[in-house]
Amino acid sequence: MCRNIKTLANFAPPATNDEVHASALQFVRKLSGASKPSKANEEAFNRAVEEVTDAARRLIDALVIHAPPRDRTEEARKGRERSLKRFPREGPGIVIGDS
Repeated sequence: MCRNIKTLANFAPPATNDEVHASALQFVRKLSGASKPSKANEEAFNRAVEEVTDAARRLIDALVIHAPPRDRTEEARKGRERSLKRFPREGPGIVIGDS
């Protein structure tokens, strides 16, 4: 449910408003326990998403970070490597385990 909640600070280029909004949406979904609110809760849900988006943007913009910005492409590559270590691919010619 939280696949879009990821580190958004200290990247070059900076996080887009769409990325901040996607993270806020996932956060509110997690808090509320609903991926899609009922009609009765839709207004409160949408208001919460907007408020969290605004707060997250203010936080990201206000952070003072002395480290050089991270490269998105490099971070994505590292993530793929971690994923392959955790979930090795099986296929023709690949034997996993002892026979």
